[in-house]
Amino acid sequence: MQKLIITAALTGAEVSRAQQPALPLTPEEIGIAAAECAQAGASIVHVHGRHADGSPTQDKEVYRQIIAEVKQRCDVIVQVSTGGAVGMTPQERLAPVTLQPEMATLSMGSVNFGGDVFLNHPADMEVFAQAMRAHGVKPELEIFDSGMLTTASRWLKKGLLSGPAHFDLVLGIPGGMAGTPEALMYLVAQLPPGSTWTVAGIGAAQLPLATLAMVLGGHVRVGFEDNVYYRKGELASSNAQLVARIARISRELDRPVATPQEARRILGI
Repeated sequence: MQKLIITAALTGAEVSRAQQPALPLTPEEIGIAAAECAQAGASIVHVHGRHADGSPTQDKEVYRQIIAEVKQRCDVIVQVSTGGAVGMTPQERLAPVTLQPEMATLSMGSVNFGGDVFLNHPADMEVFAQAMRAHGVKPELEIFDSGMLTTASRWLKKGLLSGPAHFDLVLGIPGGMAGTPEALMYLVAQLPPGSTWTVAGIGAAQLPLATLAMVLGGHVRVGFEDNVYYRKGELASSNAQLVARIARISRELDRPVATPQEARRILGI
Protein backbone atom coordinates (compact mmCIF):
# COMPACT_ATOMS: atom_id res chain seq x y z
CA MET A 1 0.00 0.00 0.00
CA GLN A 2 0.98 3.64 -0.41
CA LYS A 3 2.02 5.50 2.70
CA LEU A 4 -0.92 7.14 4.46
CA ILE A 5 -1.72 10.78 3.66
CA ILE A 6 -3.43 12.52 6.57
CA THR A 7 -5.32 15.73 5.80
CA ALA A 8 -6.22 18.10 8.62
CA ALA A 9 -9.36 20.15 7.90
CA LEU A 10 -8.62 22.85 10.43
CA THR A 11 -11.50 25.31 10.49
CA GLY A 12 -14.28 24.91 7.91
CA ALA A 13 -16.94 27.52 7.30
CA GLU A 14 -19.66 26.42 9.72
CA VAL A 15 -18.08 25.52 13.08
CA SER A 16 -18.01 28.24 15.74
CA ARG A 17 -15.96 28.92 18.85
CA ALA A 18 -19.12 28.28 20.84
CA GLN A 19 -19.11 24.71 19.52
CA GLN A 20 -15.33 24.21 19.72
CA PRO A 21 -13.34 26.69 21.87
CA ALA A 22 -10.04 25.54 20.32
CA LEU A 23 -11.15 26.38 16.75
CA PRO A 24 -8.41 28.35 14.90
CA LEU A 25 -9.79 31.42 13.14
CA THR A 26 -7.09 34.01 12.40
CA PRO A 27 -4.33 33.36 9.86
CA GLU A 28 -1.79 33.11 12.69
CA GLU A 29 -3.94 30.64 14.63
CA ILE A 30 -4.44 28.56 11.49
CA GLY A 31 -0.68 28.61 10.85
CA ILE A 32 0.03 27.41 14.38
CA ALA A 33 -2.60 24.68 14.13
CA ALA A 34 -1.13 23.56 10.79
CA ALA A 35 2.34 23.23 12.31
CA GLU A 36 0.95 21.22 15.24
CA CYS A 37 -0.84 18.91 12.81
CA ALA A 38 2.29 18.52 10.68
CA GLN A 39 4.24 17.49 13.75
CA ALA A 40 1.50 14.97 14.61
CA GLY A 41 1.61 13.42 11.11
CA ALA A 42 -0.48 15.47 8.69
CA SER A 43 0.93 16.16 5.23
CA ILE A 44 -2.01 18.28 3.93
CA VAL A 45 -3.94 21.06 5.64
CA HIS A 46 -7.33 21.99 4.21
CA VAL A 47 -8.05 25.65 4.97
CA HIS A 48 -11.02 28.02 4.99
CA GLY A 49 -10.74 31.76 5.54
CA ARG A 50 -12.50 33.57 8.36
CA HIS A 51 -12.98 37.24 9.20
CA ALA A 52 -11.91 38.53 12.60
CA ASP A 53 -15.48 38.04 13.86
CA GLY A 54 -15.38 34.39 12.82
CA SER A 55 -17.62 34.71 9.75
CA PRO A 56 -16.48 32.83 6.63
CA THR A 57 -14.68 34.60 3.78
CA GLN A 58 -13.05 33.70 0.48
CA ASP A 59 -11.08 36.97 0.43
CA LYS A 60 -7.88 36.30 -1.48
CA GLU A 61 -5.83 38.44 0.89
CA VAL A 62 -6.99 36.47 3.91
CA TYR A 63 -5.94 33.26 2.14
CA ARG A 64 -2.61 34.85 1.20
CA GLN A 65 -1.98 35.50 4.90
CA ILE A 66 -3.04 31.98 5.86
CA ILE A 67 -0.71 30.38 3.32
CA ALA A 68 2.19 32.57 4.47
CA GLU A 69 1.56 31.72 8.14
CA VAL A 70 1.49 28.00 7.35
CA LYS A 71 4.55 28.03 5.10
CA GLN A 72 6.74 29.89 7.57
CA ARG A 73 6.10 27.14 10.13
CA CYS A 74 6.04 23.87 8.17
CA ASP A 75 6.17 22.24 4.71
CA VAL A 76 2.67 20.76 4.54
CA ILE A 77 0.65 20.95 1.33
CA VAL A 78 -1.85 23.79 1.63
CA GLN A 79 -5.22 22.90 0.12
CA VAL A 80 -7.60 25.84 -0.17
CA SER A 81 -11.36 25.51 -0.19
CA THR A 82 -13.38 26.58 -3.20
CA GLY A 83 -16.54 25.44 -1.44
CA GLY A 84 -16.43 28.51 0.76
CA ALA A 85 -19.76 28.79 2.55
CA VAL A 86 -23.33 28.22 1.40
CA GLY A 87 -24.63 31.29 -0.44
CA MET A 88 -21.29 32.61 -1.72
CA THR A 89 -21.02 33.35 -5.44
CA PRO A 90 -18.82 31.18 -7.67
CA GLN A 91 -16.55 34.18 -8.24
CA GLU A 92 -16.04 34.60 -4.49
CA ARG A 93 -15.36 30.92 -4.00
CA LEU A 94 -12.79 30.72 -6.79
CA ALA A 95 -10.66 33.70 -5.67
CA PRO A 96 -8.04 31.78 -3.59
CA VAL A 97 -7.10 29.61 -6.60
CA THR A 98 -5.39 32.64 -8.19
CA LEU A 99 -2.79 32.45 -5.41
CA GLN A 100 -1.58 29.20 -7.01
CA PRO A 101 -1.73 26.96 -3.93
CA GLU A 102 -0.60 23.38 -4.42
CA MET A 103 -4.16 22.02 -4.07
CA ALA A 104 -7.78 23.17 -4.02
CA THR A 105 -11.09 21.40 -3.56
CA LEU A 106 -13.47 21.00 -6.50
CA SER A 107 -17.00 19.90 -5.62
CA MET A 108 -18.50 17.68 -8.31
CA GLY A 109 -22.16 18.57 -7.90
CA SER A 110 -24.91 20.13 -5.80
CA VAL A 111 -26.15 18.66 -2.55
CA ASN A 112 -28.65 19.39 0.20
CA PHE A 113 -26.50 20.55 3.11
CA GLY A 114 -28.47 20.33 6.34
CA GLY A 115 -31.14 23.01 5.93
CA ASP A 116 -29.37 24.64 2.98
CA VAL A 117 -28.43 23.77 -0.60
CA PHE A 118 -24.77 23.71 -1.66
CA LEU A 119 -25.17 24.69 -5.30
CA ASN A 120 -22.61 23.80 -7.95
CA HIS A 121 -23.84 24.51 -11.49
CA PRO A 122 -22.02 22.38 -14.09
CA ALA A 123 -20.87 25.48 -15.98
CA ASP A 124 -19.34 26.91 -12.79
CA MET A 125 -17.65 23.60 -12.02
CA GLU A 126 -16.06 23.64 -15.46
CA VAL A 127 -14.77 27.20 -14.87
CA PHE A 128 -13.27 26.05 -11.56
CA ALA A 129 -11.57 23.09 -13.26
CA GLN A 130 -10.15 25.30 -16.01
CA ALA A 131 -8.86 27.85 -13.48
CA MET A 132 -7.11 25.16 -11.46
CA ARG A 133 -5.45 23.81 -14.57
CA ALA A 134 -4.37 27.32 -15.65
CA HIS A 135 -2.85 28.06 -12.24
CA GLY A 136 -1.15 24.69 -11.80
CA VAL A 137 -3.36 23.67 -8.86
CA LYS A 138 -4.06 20.00 -8.14
CA PRO A 139 -7.83 19.54 -7.64
CA GLU A 140 -9.25 17.29 -4.96
CA LEU A 141 -12.62 16.16 -6.28
CA GLU A 142 -15.23 16.39 -3.51
CA ILE A 143 -17.83 13.62 -3.63
CA PHE A 144 -20.94 13.83 -1.43
CA ASP A 145 -22.97 11.17 -3.23
CA SER A 146 -22.55 8.56 -5.94
CA GLY A 147 -23.92 10.76 -8.73
CA MET A 148 -21.02 13.17 -8.22
CA LEU A 149 -18.57 10.31 -8.72
CA THR A 150 -20.35 9.39 -11.96
CA THR A 151 -20.00 13.02 -13.09
CA ALA A 152 -16.30 13.08 -12.24
CA SER A 153 -15.71 9.86 -14.18
CA ARG A 154 -17.52 11.30 -17.20
CA TRP A 155 -15.47 14.52 -17.03
CA LEU A 156 -12.23 12.55 -16.84
CA LYS A 157 -13.21 10.61 -19.98
CA LYS A 158 -14.05 13.87 -21.78
CA GLY A 159 -10.78 15.50 -20.76
CA LEU A 160 -12.46 18.20 -18.66
CA LEU A 161 -10.39 16.86 -15.76
CA SER A 162 -6.91 15.40 -15.91
CA GLY A 163 -6.05 12.02 -14.44
CA PRO A 164 -5.00 10.38 -12.32
CA ALA A 165 -7.56 12.09 -10.10
CA HIS A 166 -7.61 12.46 -6.34
CA PHE A 167 -11.00 12.15 -4.63
CA ASP A 168 -12.33 13.14 -1.22
CA LEU A 169 -15.29 10.94 -0.28
CA VAL A 170 -17.32 13.05 2.16
CA LEU A 171 -19.77 10.83 4.03
CA GLY A 172 -22.28 11.72 6.71
CA ILE A 173 -23.44 15.18 5.61
CA PRO A 174 -27.22 15.49 6.15
CA GLY A 175 -28.43 15.38 2.54
CA GLY A 176 -25.49 13.36 1.19
CA MET A 177 -24.50 9.70 1.41
CA ALA A 178 -24.54 8.17 4.87
CA GLY A 179 -21.36 7.83 6.90
CA THR A 180 -21.39 4.04 6.78
CA PRO A 181 -18.90 1.35 5.76
CA GLU A 182 -21.32 0.21 3.06
CA ALA A 183 -21.40 3.67 1.47
CA LEU A 184 -17.61 3.92 1.51
CA MET A 185 -17.13 0.46 0.03
CA TYR A 186 -19.60 1.26 -2.76
CA LEU A 187 -17.85 4.49 -3.74
CA VAL A 188 -14.38 2.94 -3.62
CA ALA A 189 -15.57 0.20 -5.98
CA GLN A 190 -16.65 2.87 -8.52
CA LEU A 191 -13.42 4.89 -8.57
CA PRO A 192 -11.64 5.31 -11.91
CA PRO A 193 -8.51 3.13 -12.23
CA GLY A 194 -5.35 4.76 -10.92
CA SER A 195 -7.18 7.20 -8.65
CA THR A 196 -6.17 8.07 -5.13
CA TRP A 197 -8.79 8.79 -2.49
CA THR A 198 -9.36 10.18 0.97
CA VAL A 199 -12.37 9.70 3.22
CA ALA A 200 -13.84 12.51 5.31
CA GLY A 201 -16.30 11.02 7.80
CA ILE A 202 -18.57 13.59 9.42
CA GLY A 203 -19.14 13.59 13.18
CA ALA A 204 -19.24 10.15 14.75
CA ALA A 205 -18.43 8.58 11.35
CA GLN A 206 -14.94 10.10 11.32
CA LEU A 207 -13.02 7.49 13.31
CA PRO A 208 -14.61 4.26 11.98
CA LEU A 209 -14.44 5.37 8.36
CA ALA A 210 -10.86 6.59 8.79
CA THR A 211 -9.84 3.22 10.18
CA LEU A 212 -11.57 1.38 7.35
CA ALA A 213 -9.90 3.64 4.78
CA MET A 214 -6.48 2.80 6.18
CA VAL A 215 -7.20 -0.92 5.76
CA LEU A 216 -8.53 -0.42 2.22
CA GLY A 217 -5.49 1.57 1.05
CA GLY A 218 -7.13 4.98 1.05
CA HIS A 219 -6.15 8.14 2.85
CA VAL A 220 -7.78 10.01 5.74
CA ARG A 221 -9.11 13.48 6.54
CA VAL A 222 -9.83 14.54 10.11
CA GLY A 223 -10.24 17.88 11.85
CA PHE A 224 -12.65 20.38 13.33
CA GLU A 225 -14.36 21.11 10.01
CA ASP A 226 -15.83 17.61 10.09
CA ASN A 227 -15.90 16.68 13.77
CA VAL A 228 -15.23 18.63 16.98
CA TYR A 229 -15.22 15.64 19.35
CA TYR A 230 -12.45 13.24 20.36
CA ARG A 231 -15.00 10.73 21.63
CA LYS A 232 -18.69 10.95 22.47
CA GLY A 233 -19.27 13.87 24.81
CA GLU A 234 -15.58 14.88 24.91
CA LEU A 235 -14.45 17.82 22.80
CA ALA A 236 -11.08 17.38 21.11
CA SER A 237 -8.37 19.61 22.54
CA SER A 238 -6.94 20.45 19.10
CA ASN A 239 -6.89 19.42 15.46
CA ALA A 240 -3.51 17.84 16.17
CA GLN A 241 -5.06 15.50 18.74
CA LEU A 242 -7.30 14.07 16.01
CA VAL A 243 -4.34 13.73 13.62
CA ALA A 244 -2.19 12.04 16.27
CA ARG A 245 -4.84 9.37 16.86
CA ILE A 246 -4.91 8.47 13.16
CA ALA A 247 -1.10 8.36 13.03
CA ARG A 248 -1.09 6.07 16.06
CA ILE A 249 -3.63 3.69 14.52
CA SER A 250 -1.67 3.68 11.25
CA ARG A 251 1.43 2.51 13.10
CA GLU A 252 -0.54 -0.34 14.66
CA LEU A 253 -1.66 -1.31 11.15
CA ASP A 254 1.94 -1.15 9.82
CA ARG A 255 0.95 1.58 7.37
CA PRO A 256 3.53 4.37 7.66
CA VAL A 257 2.41 7.99 7.49
CA ALA A 258 3.54 10.00 4.45
CA THR A 259 5.67 13.09 4.83
CA PRO A 260 4.59 16.15 2.83
CA GLN A 261 7.20 15.34 0.19
CA GLU A 262 6.02 11.75 -0.05
CA ALA A 263 2.43 12.97 -0.31
CA ARG A 264 3.42 15.19 -3.21
CA ARG A 265 4.89 12.21 -5.04
CA ILE A 266 1.81 10.06 -4.38
CA LEU A 267 -0.53 12.79 -5.64
CA GLY A 268 1.63 13.85 -8.58
CA ILE A 269 2.11 17.41 -7.36
